[in-house]
Amino acid sequence: MRLFAAVLPPARSVVELGAAVDRLGALPGAEQLRWTDRAGWHFTLAFMGEVDDETLPDLRARLARAARRSSPFPLRIHGAGHFGDRALWAGAAGGLDELRLLAERADAAARRAGIAMDHHRRYTPHLTIARSRTGTELRAYTDGLGDFEGTPWQVDRLALVRSNLPVSGVPGEQPRYETVGTWPLGAATRSGPVNLKG
Repeated sequence: MRLFAAVLPPARSVVELGAAVDRLGALPGAEQLRWTDRAGWHFTLAFMGEVDDETLPDLRARLARAARRSSPFPLRIHGAGHFGDRALWAGAAGGLDELRLLAERADAAARRAGIAMDHHRRYTPHLTIARSRTGTELRAYTDGLGDFEGTPWQVDRLALVRSNLPVSGVPGEQPRYETVGTWPLGAATRSGPVNLKG
């Protein structure tokens, strides 16, 4: 299964950002972008790709340890950016050092579980809102979201998410994301992990 570690924003933050993203729909060329499904909005920490079932127990144990070693921290959705002409994203503010450390720990947990983490690069906190296949100029969209400030929340969980790729062949079909495990950060882990699947 295709897996990644992530921080999931609370529903209130999704609603706030969604209202701001709705306003971008009036910009020229908005119909050429593939807007991501709000139910799947997340901050990826470490993308693992295909992981076999035999590796899952060790991965879960190592992610639990990474969560236990990380304290809860404040975060808010803030501003916007883009990766070339391919992806439009919302950024983050608040406990960015803590977020980067959690990303490093999730990446290390995957590596120690034997997962080849070929996509290692400097971590840029981002929540993808739209993608472009046609090379759409994204500056107007980042300008439109540049002053966005979401309500802060306390990040208190590390999530393991399964990415189910589209299989129907229907144009515009989106991946479906399924949370398969979460672990509380810091001392809260004394109560143990919450495994939603498996």
